[in-house]
Parts: sequence; C-alpha cells; structure tokens
Amino acid sequence: MAIVLDASAVLALVKRELGQDVVQAALVSEAVICTVNLSEVITRLLRDGVPEMSVRQVIDRLPIAVVDFGSDLALSAGLMSVITRPFGLSLGDRACLALAHRENASALTADRAWVQVGPLVGVNVKAIR
Repeated sequence: MAIVLDASAVLALVKRELGQDVVQAALVSEAVICTVNLSEVITRLLRDGVPEMSVRQVIDRLPIAVVDFGSDLALSAGLMSVITRPFGLSLGDRACLALAHRENASALTADRAWVQVGPLVGVNVKAIR
C-alpha cells in the first residue's frame, strides 16, 4: 500500500530533522506526494536559502512518485474544508489528505492536528514526531 507524504514529512527527511527516520522507513513502501505538497517543499527550501539548482537536485533524487492535483482531488480537498476548518488545515494539508483518501493510503505528516482530523475524513494519519 502507498504512503502519502505531506510536505512536512519530506522536509523532515531532506533537512534531517526529528522524524526523518520514520519518513525514511516509509520510503520502503510506495511513497507518493501530491504536486501541491511538492510545491510547498520547493517553496520552503527556497525560502530557507537553498539555491534553485540544489532544490532541483534534491527533488530529482527523492524516491517519491508525484501525483497531479487534478479536478477529482480538488473536489475532495474542497469538500474537506468544512470538516478541517476548526483544525486550521490549509489547502496543501487537504490536498495530501484527499490523495491519501483516494488511494486508501496512510498520510505521513509532522502536523499532530492531523491525527484528530484523519478519522473525520476517513484517512489513517501517522505523525512522524
């Protein structure tokens, strides 16, 4: 079964933060990320001062399949907004959860609030820390 990675999980791996070992172990499975979340990773790396060429190299080396955020995921993420609003989840958060729901996969994140949200949207959420 696939594991859907949130941007926070990928960033923990790339930046060697707490929880990177959990993400690394998940890469043994078929790991996937939504294009929305990949864009979040790229944005954060650039904001942290990583040069564009290095960002491209980091992204190219990730053993993670990238899934386009199409109209079906957009609808699913949008419909989740009412349920997730009290928890402060962003569009990126909901994009990850929508992909996990569609793929019947677990979502891996550093955001502990997702653990409460997961059952409400039908997704098994695993916190990396």
